[in-house]
Amino acid sequence: QVQLVESGGGSVQAGDSLRLSCAASERTISSNAVGWFRQAPGKEREFAAAISWSGSNTRYADSVKGRFTISRDNAKNTVFLQMDSLKPEDTAVYYCAGREGAITTMTSLYDYWGQGTQVTVSS
Repeated sequence: QVQLVESGGGSVQAGDSLRLSCAASERTISSNAVGWFRQAPGKEREFAAAISWSGSNTRYADSVKGRFTISRDNAKNTVFLQMDSLKPEDTAVYYCAGREGAITTMTSLYDYWGQGTQVTVSS
């Protein structure tokens, strides 16, 4: 069973940056695709970004494209989400999730999830 732990969340001002980390324990995720999702209060969980196991393929939601960058370090069993030019509408709990196979934007196709980290952006 893969355990994912997110970290790096916090409270920032609009325009600031944060770097989220998703660390895996118990088992390597180096062969798995990993996605970042977010859930704002009263809203459904939505896709933000995903990366293939090799890092050669990435995908972003239109709402974060050009501001967020997903990357991974398989030697450290960790995936990152660099978030720049943050906006108040980015406020949410951010989750990472993993799956075998190709990256996808569909929440239901990810096999295991972390507990989430809160990101709050004030104007």
